[in-house]
Formats: sequence, structure tokens, C-alpha cells
Amino acid sequence: VGRIPRISRLMALAHYLEHLVVTGQVKDYAELARLGHVSRARITQIMNLLLLAPDIQEEILFLPKTVAGRDPIKLRHLQAVALERDWGRQREMWRRPNVLA
Repeated sequence: VGRIPRISRLMALAHYLEHLVVTGQVKDYAELARLGHVSRARITQIMNLLLLAPDIQEEILFLPKTVAGRDPIKLRHLQAVALERDWGRQREMWRRPNVLA
């Protein structure tokens, strides 16, 4: 019952897209954007999820299913966290209740 949160699907997508680039199946992020019919900025937003600390990525991948209503975590909520270089600081930001609001 319920659905996998969108942010969890985007996290998995980021890993898959990175695999495509690393293995040479796709030249670069610009090609991913063209193939996906999205902007390069959108690809960058999605790929920025890979900058998160591994344990945060794992939590995102295994978030509980959304049973009703909207997903509690949106991609825009994580952009500032992902752009923080220090994983310890990322973890602090991730644990703050207002980072997800």
C-alpha cells in the first residue's frame, strides 16, 4: 500500500544516470538532458543528490512509502544540504526538522 516517494525515485535515478555516464553509454550530463527532454539545470539538480553523504542517500532510498497526500520531502528541500561540502554538516542539516519544510 502506498507509493515510493518521488525523492527516493530521483535518488535511484541519479545513481542510474551516473552509471550511464561512467560506463560511457552516455557522453555527459548534457546528453542525458537531451535524451530525457529536460533542461541541463534539471539534470544537475537530480545529480546533486549524489553529493549527499552515503548514509543520507541510503535513508532517502529507503524512506517509507507515502500512503496519502503529498510526499514530505521534495528535491528543492535537499539542494542546500547537497551543496554543503562537509558530510558532518550535511548530517546536521538533514536532521533539522525545518530543512524538510
